[in-house]
Amino acid sequence: MLPQLWFFVSIAFSFTTWGVVTRRYVWPKLRLLRPVEALRPLLILHSFRFVGLAFLVPGVVSPELPSAFAYSAAYGDLVAAILASLSLVLLPRGAGIVVVWIFNGWGLADLLNAFYQANDAGLVAGQLGATYFIPTLVVPLLLITHGLIFRILLQHHNQPAMRESRQHGEGLSSGRSMIDATTDHSTEPQSVAAATRLAR
Repeated sequence: MLPQLWFFVSIAFSFTTWGVVTRRYVWPKLRLLRPVEALRPLLILHSFRFVGLAFLVPGVVSPELPSAFAYSAAYGDLVAAILASLSLVLLPRGAGIVVVWIFNGWGLADLLNAFYQANDAGLVAGQLGATYFIPTLVVPLLLITHGLIFRILLQHHNQPAMRESRQHGEGLSSGRSMIDATTDHSTEPQSVAAATRLAR
């Protein structure tokens, strides 16, 4: 029971630490970049998820590691790594953004499914062997960066609407200026005529 407790405590500490690092050092830098450029370092990180194939290597993990967890986690990570790499190749084209959406949905679902499979199979922390540090150190970071990618994608999606709204506002402003200028010019002759009548 105690090893399982340390396992979940490690995950909790990892989430907290990576959250602080991301909030204080990562996101302030990424938010200054264009959305496409901000996505690149996050996708590079996820392109290394082929490391999950270690769940299938005898000697790295315990022979007692539940196969349902091992296969779903390993192949799910491999697909996520391929999609992340493909996204890097296709960006900044529109197709690249589409693939990033697909990758992010798949990658997040893969991690959540791994937790479900581990719980359903009754996985014991010691069965992970040398891969113990994947769920305790790497997975929390991956989950946090999935959240960042969704945030960047939503900002990228909203940019055209914001730009159109800004242009519409500028158009209305220039239109008002033209109307004001026309009104000023049209009142000038009336002012001159009134001044002439007063002089007489």
